[in-house]
Order: sequence, then C-alpha cells, then structure tokens
Amino acid sequence: MRVLTVGAGAVGGFYSAKLAQGGARVSTVHRSDFQEVVRAGIRVESIHGDFHFTPHRVWEQVADATERADYILVATKVLPLIDTAAVIAPAVGPGTVIVMLQNGIEIEGPVARAFPDNEIVSGLAFVCLSRLAPGRIAHLCHGRVVLGRYPSGLSPAAERLAACFRKAGIPCVVTDDIALERWRKLVWNAAFNPISVLSGGMTTTAIMADREIRQLVEAVMAEVVDVAASAGHRLPEGVIAKNLEDTMRMQPYRTSMLLDWENGRSLEVEAILGNLVSAARRLGVATPRCETLYALLTSLTTARPDAARGV
Repeated sequence: MRVLTVGAGAVGGFYSAKLAQGGARVSTVHRSDFQEVVRAGIRVESIHGDFHFTPHRVWEQVADATERADYILVATKVLPLIDTAAVIAPAVGPGTVIVMLQNGIEIEGPVARAFPDNEIVSGLAFVCLSRLAPGRIAHLCHGRVVLGRYPSGLSPAAERLAACFRKAGIPCVVTDDIALERWRKLVWNAAFNPISVLSGGMTTTAIMADREIRQLVEAVMAEVVDVAASAGHRLPEGVIAKNLEDTMRMQPYRTSMLLDWENGRSLEVEAILGNLVSAARRLGVATPRCETLYALLTSLTTARPDAARGV
C-alpha cells in the first residue's frame, strides 16, 4: 500500500519507517529536514536496535507529491496556526484514507468536515521519541499504536494499516471507540507535558520522585477522568494508577512538549489543555488544576517571541 506521511518528525519518521518495514511503500514530506533526508534518509536509534529508513520519495511540500497515496499519515503538531485540512488537501483524492496520528482531544472535526467523502482514521502513538537532529530519531521506549475510525466504528482500512504495523513489530490495536482512547491518553499528556515545562525542565523520573509534584500529577489526572466521564467516555477504574506505574518503569524522559519548548518550537497547548478546559466548561465540570496549568502555559508561550510560529 502507498503511504504519504505529512509531518515526518520524530513520530512521523519513526512510524513511517515501521510501515516500510511492514511492506508499505512510504513517501515523506519534510520542511526543515528535507535536504538531510534526501541525502541520507532517516536514522533511528532504538532500544530494539538501530535501523535506517530510505523513503520511497521525499517531498518538501505536499503539493509536490505526484503519486496518489492510499493513506495520508498526518503526524504534524496540532497547532492553531496549522490548518491541517488545507495542508493535506493537494494530496487527498477519491478513496484516500486520512490517518491522524496526533495528540489531543476533539481534533478531527475540521478535517472530517473538509473531506466528508474520505474516511478518517484517528490514531494515537504511545511511545517515547526524540528528534536528535535532522533525519535522526531516538526511540527510548514503548511504541504501541491505537487506531479507530472517526467518529466511531471499525473499518477494513484501519485493520489493514494495523496489520502492516504488526508485521513490523509494532503492537497495534483497532478500536471501535477512538474518542475513549484519546481521553485515555490525555490522562498522561495533560499532566506530564505541561508540568515538565512549567517545572523548569523536569524529566518524568524527577516528577515522580517529587512528592508534591506527583500529587499534582494525580490530581490533574483525576480531573481528566471526571471530564471524560461527563463527556460520555468513562475510563476504566485504575487508569490513573496504571499511568503512574507505567511512568515509573520508563527511562528518565523529557516530554515532547518540553523538547519543543527547549528547541524554540510552538507547543500543543490547545490540543492537550485548551480543548480539555473548553470541554470541562461546556459540561460544567470543575477542573481548577487543569485551568491553572492552561493559564500558566498560555501566558508563558504568549510571552515568548517565537510562540506564534507554527513550527
């Protein structure tokens, strides 16, 4: 199958490589890494063994892609200044499946409205990755992917993509309730991503070792669980404890939001916290800790000169 990845950074680059290992013909679109990937491909330094990926074709702009794809894998950051539908529009044709492998909740609507005749597969990556340099990715732990048809239900297209991931050794589950899975991932993201930045750069290990900050993490997670339940997505008992246990087993990890902050890139504040706070207010659920993190992070990013850049 033919896959075009838009946003082939750490997440997009890693999973493009894995789909290629599973037998797909994967082309990639790059902006900042274009020259390096054309020259040397993508190198992944993985806990499971290093490997190299040479895309079938490499493009600098989506509009340059001349080969029609069966799947468009969208792995860009979810930022207010990035109109995902407009970005991918030149490559979307009849029958193209749009796969949104991105963070956050309630992010699919604009793309689904722009392409009502195309299937949307929403996806989540449970993985620790870092972009070390142009065309160079570090894979620190995990790697599981969850896919589901948006807004709900199963589909042959999602199953086919999942089979390709599994063939490459990536655990991949297809669900009929992808919205629930987005809320499940938000339990971790809403706590660790903002706190890692606002704490001045703490790793996951340092956060877990600090009693007061760990209590804040648990309180934020509890608020996310409450909002999810009010939105009709009741998460299983023990979801907070499992997230904490999984984090304890991780290597010291600098979250993706922290790495974006340290490298002068825009942060996914709205996708991870803004949409959560908006949902809580709409549903009448009190989320004082999440609102505090949102206000502080918004103020911090607004005050930085490069905060408005859609990078």
